[in-house]
Formats: sequence, structure tokens, C-alpha cells
Amino acid sequence: QVQLVESGGGLVQPGGSLRLSCAASGFTFISYTMSWYRQAPGKERELVAFITSTGGTTKYGDSVKGRSTISRDNAKNTVTLQMNTLKPEDTAVYYCNAQWGLIRFWGQGTQVTVVS
Repeated sequence: QVQLVESGGGLVQPGGSLRLSCAASGFTFISYTMSWYRQAPGKERELVAFITSTGGTTKYGDSVKGRSTISRDNAKNTVTLQMNTLKPEDTAVYYCNAQWGLIRFWGQGTQVTVVS
């Protein structure tokens, strides 16, 4: 059974940091590109960052570029998103995504709320 379980969300003040983690199981993790997406109320889901299967390539959405780092541990089947200098507009549900070709898996999401 495929599972992507996100953790690390919460309430944080502007300027703060959060570290989101996604634990994967039930598929060949090392073969999949892993991504973080987010969706704010009333907005479309957007790509935050992705990392290729070997970790050789990463890419970030313009809204988080320079403030976030995505990494993965293929031995532990985990992917992590470190977010710094958080802003109120970063408030959203953050989703972990695994993709291999046309096959995609999604986690249930973790809420991040940035408020004074």
C-alpha cells in the first residue's frame, strides 16, 4: 500500500522556519521524483519544489526560491523541505508528491500557518 505521510507543519510567526518531512512507503522510492506542492484557500495547487530520483537536480517555485531547500534520503525513504523566512503568504496546506512517468502519488497534506 502506497503511503506518503507528511509531518512538520504548524503555526509559525513571520520570519520563522519550518522543516516539513514526508515518509514514503509502498513503492520504489529511489525511482521517483519527489515534490512538494501547496494549496492556499481559494487558490490552485502550486509547485513548491522538486528533487529528482538521485537528488541531482532540484527546482523551486518562484515564491519560495532562495528561502527553501528540498532534500531526500533514499536510504530512509524520506523527503524534506526546509523553509526559512516564512511569510503570511506561505500559509497553505503542503502536499508531498511522488512521480514516475504518469504515475503520481499524493500525501494527505500538512497545514502551515504563518501569522503574527
